[in-house]
Amino acid sequence: MRIDILTLFPEMFAGPLDCSIIGKAREKGCVNINIHNLRDFSSDERHRKVDDRPYGGGPGMVIKPEPIYKAIASIDSHSEGCIILMSPQGERFNQEKARKLIKRKHLILICGRYEGIDERVRENLVDEEISVGDYVVSGGELPAMIVVDAITRLLPGVVGREESVKKDSFSEGMLDYPTYTRPAIYRGMEIPSVLLSGNHLRIEKWRREEALRRTILRRPDIIKKDRK
Repeated sequence: MRIDILTLFPEMFAGPLDCSIIGKAREKGCVNINIHNLRDFSSDERHRKVDDRPYGGGPGMVIKPEPIYKAIASIDSHSEGCIILMSPQGERFNQEKARKLIKRKHLILICGRYEGIDERVRENLVDEEISVGDYVVSGGELPAMIVVDAITRLLPGVVGREESVKKDSFSEGMLDYPTYTRPAIYRGMEIPSVLLSGNHLRIEKWRREEALRRTILRRPDIIKKDRK
């Protein structure tokens, strides 16, 4: 898979996309991630300005359409990438959406800033809009990192044991079950005895029951959605 990210702050991606699972996935060639600075596509060679005041007045600045169009033209000249705008007005991102996106060969993520982007980009260039939640952050960079991380770990060969991905929270329509490690007793707190039984059927049954119980208590909306 190829992922191109358009941003005004490329330095923000240096750490998160270079280490841990994403860093290893890039090293193995499972995913090709490219960061593009929108200022490189500004027609203002001196100041590299990419924003301007909104028509009709109002606070803040709006990212101009020209640098976005030019950036995508330079990226997408030989492929049909799915262009996604990171926006609080977009579709809510979840595990199901992540699974759909890994079927795409090429994603182009646009990170908004300031008061947003020119509406003509949204109407004529963007294929999808994605939101990571009902809250506002300073720009689309952090949401883009979340989307990239969620997608990358689902790609074949990225996570060492595919079973780990299958048993993640939300992957089976429920939250994850409780996990424990050694020692079996810590400060008087004992782990559930079933985990020491060696009976894999009983352990699996306990895990499913605990996952269901946790989901009902913490995220009943997931259960309701699954039944629709």
